[in-house]
Amino acid sequence: MSHDHASDPKPTTHTRTGEQSLFHRREFDAPAALVQRAHTDPELFVRWMGPRGTTVSIAHFDAVTGGAFRYIVEAEKGRWAFRGSYHEVSPGQIVHTWEYEDEPGATLETLRFFDLPGGRSALEVLSTFTSREACDAMVASGMDGGMDTNFEQLDEVLREP
Repeated sequence: MSHDHASDPKPTTHTRTGEQSLFHRREFDAPAALVQRAHTDPELFVRWMGPRGTTVSIAHFDAVTGGAFRYIVEAEKGRWAFRGSYHEVSPGQIVHTWEYEDEPGATLETLRFFDLPGGRSALEVLSTFTSREACDAMVASGMDGGMDTNFEQLDEVLREP
């Protein structure tokens, strides 16, 4: 699986890099430090995470090395909770687990934030699953479209003054 979303001016690429891993890359019109802050500041995080039309609430959000998070996405059709532990939070990198509370297993997410010329940045995410089957299920769920929507919403938040 590798594709760009051509209708998006800054497409996200999604690439299957192994039996148990996916690689995602997206560029933003904002410095890397600001994009990373949107991943570690709960007030910013709730504004771009989750499908459009949903509400994200934070149960716990301690985005530091050794910290943890839990957030809930609420929509008319249901409620979903996610949690994880931060293994590393440092300038330019976040490593954390990510779990959907209604399913077994966890994904190890490695996020790297890079500055690009012109005040732009790139975010690269490596998602490592516990099994090939878990990776296959995530691909089949349409997660790439969900990430695309989240990143479009993040673009909107980053454009605000």
